[in-house]
Amino acid sequence: MATKHIAVVPGDGIGKEVTAVGKKVLEKIAAKYGHTFTYEEALIGHVAIEATGDPLPADSLEIMRNSDAVLFGAVGHPKYDNDPSAKVRPEQGLLKMRKELGLYANLRPIKLFDELLDASSIKPEILRGADILFFRELTGDVYFGKRERIEDGEAAYDTMIYYKYEVERIARKAFEAAMTRGKKLMSVDKANVLESSRIWRETVLEVAKDYPEVELEHQFVDAAAMLLIKDPRRFDVVVTGNLFGDILTDEASQIAGSMGMLASASVGDGTGVYEPIHGSAHDITGKGLANPMASVLSAALLLDISFGMKQESLDVINAVDAVLKAGFRTRDIANADTPADKLLGTDTIGEEILNRL
Repeated sequence: MATKHIAVVPGDGIGKEVTAVGKKVLEKIAAKYGHTFTYEEALIGHVAIEATGDPLPADSLEIMRNSDAVLFGAVGHPKYDNDPSAKVRPEQGLLKMRKELGLYANLRPIKLFDELLDASSIKPEILRGADILFFRELTGDVYFGKRERIEDGEAAYDTMIYYKYEVERIARKAFEAAMTRGKKLMSVDKANVLESSRIWRETVLEVAKDYPEVELEHQFVDAAAMLLIKDPRRFDVVVTGNLFGDILTDEASQIAGSMGMLASASVGDGTGVYEPIHGSAHDITGKGLANPMASVLSAALLLDISFGMKQESLDVINAVDAVLKAGFRTRDIANADTPADKLLGTDTIGEEILNRL
């Protein structure tokens, strides 16, 4: 039995709806195993801007820092998408959270449930058995380098920058993970063109000397993007930079059929943050249509990585699998053959998962 404190940070749009289901799953697990989980909510993103003028208020950051883990939703709002000149934006809260909490490694497992092979546009025989773990570096690269508009606003630049220590620490995490899986690691860069990718590759090669059992492969990002669709089963653990990782993991969501099924963990040396990879999806906010399974699977990652509760985590994954095996679907993973009584909304499919726990 354990006592843990969890920050619940729903954020914007469907974040509130799916995180509510993820929290219920954690409550059920605590009751089942006799753990004590306490919760504290915090604001981030558009809702925080509306309430305080700040996309990540100081008290929200303090709540996260004082927690054992963070269950996070999503940030974003259409009003900012349509106004590129806005100085304060929801995404600034997300980037600041990652930086302040030292969340330098983003883990995105791409694991297929057999029942959802037909939800992808890729042939089932290409997909079956694919199981990929991405490590995306999260606090460096073009998102954090110097940027500026120049020449009276007629041009702009963003600097892609990496320090060796940033590459080393995430490479080491990826090698450690590879040792527990198939002992294969693919490092993705653009070393034929970019100097920052050359220092990336040099550093990964240095770290590789400490892991002689791991088979290391290098791929340029364009080739990796092609191979991901052509032969996803050749991938095991992948480590890459912030920009390339952002794009490749969203591409990989198509392997799983829907972003609504993909969880992620952002970790460093302190409090970890667990979130679905999908956005705030304001077009379906409040309609009860959002798929909460990525949030539920993020809760499973939280139990495993931050709390070391492997059996509890497996229980959650198995409950999701059982719901899928029973034929229940949300709109994003349904097809023309899904019976009307099996097509469920956010809360009702959440109840099905809870029932199986």
